[in-house]
Amino acid sequence: MNAVNIDDDFDIDDDMEDLVSAEDFLNYFDIPFDETTINVYRLHILQRYHDYLSKTELSEQQNERREQYKQILIQAYESFVDSDAKTEKVLKIYKNLGPQSTFVSMEQIFK
Repeated sequence: MNAVNIDDDFDIDDDMEDLVSAEDFLNYFDIPFDETTINVYRLHILQRYHDYLSKTELSEQQNERREQYKQILIQAYESFVDSDAKTEKVLKIYKNLGPQSTFVSMEQIFK
């Protein structure tokens, strides 16, 4: 017996276009979250979510695609539950941090 999609008009991508904030996404997928984590890492979580999605081959079947979106969001959110932005290096400002050295010669100092 074949599985039947109850709502033939359901389109997860259309639904997701209406979501704006990290809270919107988490609530839409019924994912419990800590307000403090979201307040601190909202942009990082959404960027990580975007990065993961861009590397994922998504199913054509709407219910499977919805589950993929949900699992990827859980993964993005959980990466900041026990970590921080500097460690995760999601945003460009943190990716560019690292040992940097600049040499200034004595001649340049006394010009």
